[in-house]
Parts: sequence; structure tokens; C-alpha cells
Amino acid sequence: MKIQNYHTRKTACITFVIGALCLPVGGFAQSDAIPRMANGKPDMQGTWDFRTITPFQRPEALGEKEYLSAEEFAEFEEAERERRDRDNFTDTTTTGDYNQFWYDRGEELLEDRRTSLVTVPSNGRIPPLTEAAEQRNVERRELARLAAGIEVRPLAERCIMGFNSGPPMIPSAYNNNVQIVQAGDYFLMHNEMIHNIRPVRLNGSQHRDVPRKWEGDSVGFWEGDTMVIETINFARDTAFGNSSANMRLTERIWMMDADTLGYEFTIEDPSTWTSPWTVMFPMTRAELPIYEYACHEGNYSMAGILGGWRMLESLGQSGQQD
Repeated sequence: MKIQNYHTRKTACITFVIGALCLPVGGFAQSDAIPRMANGKPDMQGTWDFRTITPFQRPEALGEKEYLSAEEFAEFEEAERERRDRDNFTDTTTTGDYNQFWYDRGEELLEDRRTSLVTVPSNGRIPPLTEAAEQRNVERRELARLAAGIEVRPLAERCIMGFNSGPPMIPSAYNNNVQIVQAGDYFLMHNEMIHNIRPVRLNGSQHRDVPRKWEGDSVGFWEGDTMVIETINFARDTAFGNSSANMRLTERIWMMDADTLGYEFTIEDPSTWTSPWTVMFPMTRAELPIYEYACHEGNYSMAGILGGWRMLESLGQSGQQD
């Protein structure tokens, strides 16, 4: 699987004796090699796996190095496997979390040897937060620390939104699967994490402001063989790190071949980041179905968390133990 040519709106031109033909980059894919719906659009239906251990952001030590050599790639991949293996956990100051058996983040870097999933900006790193976002995070952490009620606990902890399902989707610790269903005027994405289903309307360009939903309001359209999804009007910050209700998300999904999807997203949120930024990674077709991730708000663990906080407070202790 080769994915060095990112899917963007740029064009590439081929000059012939009779003139120049300009085609979208990514438009060189053999259209007859991918499955299609009765209406001629690409058939992206099925379950897709987006596991990878390629770093989300480029490690600072790599500077402006966008790609690794073959030798560097092999060394880095082995080092990442070792670093991420929870069975190597040696910090005795905390209980840690699951052992390696429960993780399903994958064992491989992307084949194109990129050093980050972030493609824009060119340094492969998320742009700095604005001062307003920094202050918002301080207030959010303090509210979570006090834990006066479930409303201030993280959405993933409350089993409302998954930590990798976004939107946008990002590879993470486990449950890196999404099922796509194309049904008439809807393009549906069912993420395994927290079994969230996000409907994308294809029958109009108008976004709905009411009701505001956790996953925002998604409107999609076809740009050639690429599904473009624009999402705004989030109920509040999502489970996606540092996000706000003002986030504008543009996702692009296309078939690189019959068993590989390209997935790219761009985030614009001037109230959070100092500039827009873009991420791209592939997804591979999975043969197994998605099973229920039985996490739900109001489960026993949430009552236990808040009950523990109140007990410590009654003893004159801080709920959040350092």
C-alpha cells in the first residue's frame, strides 16, 4: 500500500502534443478498479481499520524531517513498538492502566515512512493554542478536578463520545474501526468506539443549528470520486483534544484501491488554534464485523467516581489525588 501522494485540491498537469490535460492529484486512480454503487459513485461500504503507530505529531527531535530512510524506518518502528508496549511499564509511582493484551493500536508505521500523521503545517505538529484556549483548558481541568457533577467529567469518561471517533477520527489505543453505510441521501459512519453513528446528509448544503449535537451537524457532497464532509455546530467541545463548539471540520474520503480508503481532515477553529491544520492517513478494509462497545453514560463506574470524590471531601481531602 503506497500513500505518498496526499489527496488535496491541487492539480497536476500532463503535457501532450495536443495540449495540456490537468487532473486532480489522486485522480490518477484507476476508477474501474474500485467498487461502485448503482449511481456510479464509489462504494465505500464496509468496515475499515485505521490502526497505525505512526506518531500523530512529528517528534520534535526529528525537526523538519518529513520522511525516514529505509534504515531509519526499521529502527524507528521497532523503537515505537517497544516504547508503546504496556508490559514494559516500570513506573512504580502509579498503578498504570491495562496491560498490552488489551491494546490494539497496531504494530506498524505507515508504509510511506512519514514521520507524522499531521501533514499541514510542514513541521508535522499541531499549531499552538490561542491564549483563550489555554485559559479554557485551565478552567476545564479545574472543573473536572472538583467533580461537582457528571457534566464536568470528560465526554469519553462519560461514554458519550470515544477518544478516537471524534469527529474527526484518529488512530488510538484500541477500537480503531469504522463502518460506512451509503443509503440514499445519507452517508453513515459507525465508529466502534462508544458505538457512535454519525449521519451525513447529502441532500442539501444547509447546516442545522438546532438541535446542537455532540458530533456536530454534517453535510456531505461528492467532489468527483471523493466524499467531502463539512461539520459545524457542535454542542460543545467534543472528545477531540482541545476542541470547541466553534470547530469547523472538513473531511475528505476517497478510495485509493478496492481495499484502501484515504482519509484526510482539516480543522479550522480560530478560538482554539492559531492556524488551520491537516491530517491524513489510510484505512484498510476489515473482514470482521464491528461488535458493540458496551459503554454507556450512567454506568456503575461514574457513580463510583463521584461517590469516591464525595467521600474524600467528607474527610477533608481533595478529590483529585496527586
